[in-house]
Amino acid sequence: MISLDWVKDYIDISDQDPKELAVKITKAGVNVEKVISSHIDNLVIGQVKECIMHPDSDHLHICQVDIGSKVTQIVCGAPNVREGLKVLVALPGCVLPENFEIKPGKIRGQESNGMICALYELGLEKKTDEAYAKGIAELDTDLPAGTDANVQLGTNDTVYELDVHKHRNNDCYYHIGFAYEIASILNRKVTLPKAEFKTISDNVANHISLKVETEKCPFYLAKMVKGVTIGQSPEFIKNRLIAAGMRPINNVVDISNYVMLEYGQPLHFFDKNKLGDKILVREAKEGEQLITLDGNKRILKAGEIVITDGVKPVCLAGIMGGENTEVDDNTKDILIESAIFDAVTIRNAAGRLDLKSEASIRYGKGLNFEYTQAAIDRACALLEKYAGAKVLEGKVKHDALLKKQKEVEFTTSEVSGLLGLQLTDEDVKTELARLDFPFTLSGGKFKVVIPNRRLDIDENVNDIAEEIGRLYGYHNLVSVLPIVPTRRGEYIGDVKIRKEISRRLRALGLNEAKTYTLVSPEMAGKFRYEQREQIKLPNPMVIDKSVIRTSILPSLLNVYEYNRARNVKNVMLYEIAKTYEVGYKEDVKVAILMKGNYIENEWQGVKVKADFYCIKGIVENLLCYLGFKNRYAFVKAQSPDFHPGICATITLDREQIGVIGRVHPSECKDEVYVCELSMTKLYNKTIKPLKFKEASKFPEMQKDVAFVMPNEMESEVVRSEIKRAGGKLLAEVKEFDVYQNVEPGKKSIAYNLIFKDENKTLVEDEVMTIFNKILSQVQSKLGVILRG
Repeated sequence: MISLDWVKDYIDISDQDPKELAVKITKAGVNVEKVISSHIDNLVIGQVKECIMHPDSDHLHICQVDIGSKVTQIVCGAPNVREGLKVLVALPGCVLPENFEIKPGKIRGQESNGMICALYELGLEKKTDEAYAKGIAELDTDLPAGTDANVQLGTNDTVYELDVHKHRNNDCYYHIGFAYEIASILNRKVTLPKAEFKTISDNVANHISLKVETEKCPFYLAKMVKGVTIGQSPEFIKNRLIAAGMRPINNVVDISNYVMLEYGQPLHFFDKNKLGDKILVREAKEGEQLITLDGNKRILKAGEIVITDGVKPVCLAGIMGGENTEVDDNTKDILIESAIFDAVTIRNAAGRLDLKSEASIRYGKGLNFEYTQAAIDRACALLEKYAGAKVLEGKVKHDALLKKQKEVEFTTSEVSGLLGLQLTDEDVKTELARLDFPFTLSGGKFKVVIPNRRLDIDENVNDIAEEIGRLYGYHNLVSVLPIVPTRRGEYIGDVKIRKEISRRLRALGLNEAKTYTLVSPEMAGKFRYEQREQIKLPNPMVIDKSVIRTSILPSLLNVYEYNRARNVKNVMLYEIAKTYEVGYKEDVKVAILMKGNYIENEWQGVKVKADFYCIKGIVENLLCYLGFKNRYAFVKAQSPDFHPGICATITLDREQIGVIGRVHPSECKDEVYVCELSMTKLYNKTIKPLKFKEASKFPEMQKDVAFVMPNEMESEVVRSEIKRAGGKLLAEVKEFDVYQNVEPGKKSIAYNLIFKDENKTLVEDEVMTIFNKILSQVQSKLGVILRG
């Protein structure tokens, strides 16, 4: 809430209509949500010249009231109305709360041309039995009759309710900052308030020592005043605080809030005699306690910032003071704190403790160190003037703040290109002058210094262009068709491989699922084959969503259970999603789940059951499609969540990229097969461009062979040896039969060998020479036996 009456202290806007000014401000980028006027029209100060009883009533009075321009007759029923009293007079045409309009008329036969008012009738006080008994308002003022009563009541103000964009810093959360905004729109200058005060021959360093033990407090100032008299604030401070939505308390507390709303710098006042002679700023210890000014006991967490007296906390920095150093009616000496604290720490602590105050909001957005210094001096001046304070010399200070000046260099053409406008150097100079941003122009290049009050503007031409554009006027933008070179749109990077994987899996008959990243602790404990450390939320909404998953498989298993409960027999799913581990390391994973019949044709009676080889084939198809042919392998493995005999790790270039297998029967008694791949690892692999070659013109020759081998021997070992022995003419090797009951502990696997030459037709003798070499080499090196 911004009071225009307050803003007038810093910039002349007496010639501006509040509603028209609100439109200008909104067009410039700061949205004025509401224009609230507290002014009551046709309300004046009157003086009762004569007061007699009404002839037809035992409680009504007939009053002759001076309203400045004339003396008029008003009938009044208040018991305290009397001759000589200065009163509030609502003249005909005045509209009171609940849309009650004052009109001239007769009351029991006597003419009445207005209404002498009580404060509750004007909506300035609650209507209670006590307020009703007081009767009309009795004014103690030297203002003459006929004067606008809003001047006396402090209702001669207009308040703006702002909807400030989240990217805008807190310069529009205080009145001086908003004055600069108006100044840039109206091209006027801002005059800052004076902070003049006298000091006594005593230094604050004689009374307090300061030590800062945390990097979260880079800037800390403290001044001291003596001999404060606690009392009521002057009316203008009360009225301005009320207009801004704050309740006046006493002159000392009100001055603290007044300066915060003026400069945007929160202050904290300590009772110096309760505080002692030390200030230690440090991080709270885990479980440390502090009773705050609202009377609540707060349990602090390690890392939060506290102000201490050297031993115990006396203030939760940037949020709320402690009860043990509270300023009360007996306070005489005050230590004033003006500081800058780490914004993220303040926001987190205020959110955790549900203590979002006017101060914490401003600390959480970042502060301007120039106003941190100006605010403490302004507070001393006001305390001296309105609380009788005697200000001590000097300040205690901690300054570890990096005060690098923000500068931006750019040309007019750069700004014009960003905005789509044809600006001249003079246009840019005009807008920078309105913004009150110091600049130089040399060799066609502007060099601009960004004032510290604008923390939301970074050192880049984009932010400067935005400021110039909003003041120049977005209505000056001309719609034109873009003239740019066109190119074929395509996905790039990790998005490209994600789209390719998703498209391929859908083509292979799988359906995409989407599940939550947050899971329950029970789900998080499953499929921990990578043993990654998981992140647990400190304040979860529900326990079922309290852990960030490291695997998608538990979520897909939940989806399967949901479908099975609804009698869906064939479930073919995949999901691509991010997983996270401690340190917020991301890993995009591809998970697949299959159960039931992969292919089902009722008419022809064809059914292909989803089993280990089916899901393995899908993974192979996907990896080949992505360009990883002949680079991947499946290695037998063991994992507690997988069937002990049906589990393998998937490697690519000898690096593990995933896992495949059947879900352990103790986890799911149905025959469910799953697979999970790291898309991040796939993306980081180099993919060679695909090569295409013409189909061979010459016929191929095929030979079949079966080897008897131990049950524990993997087919891949035999197949690799066959390829090695076959040389270039062996184009392909395929397993086509497995026979288990050959003899105890043995199995037979049959292979189909395809021979091909791109340059000639093979002859039988040539193929048989290679074939016999394969038989001999495989048997001798692996110890297998040729079957039959």
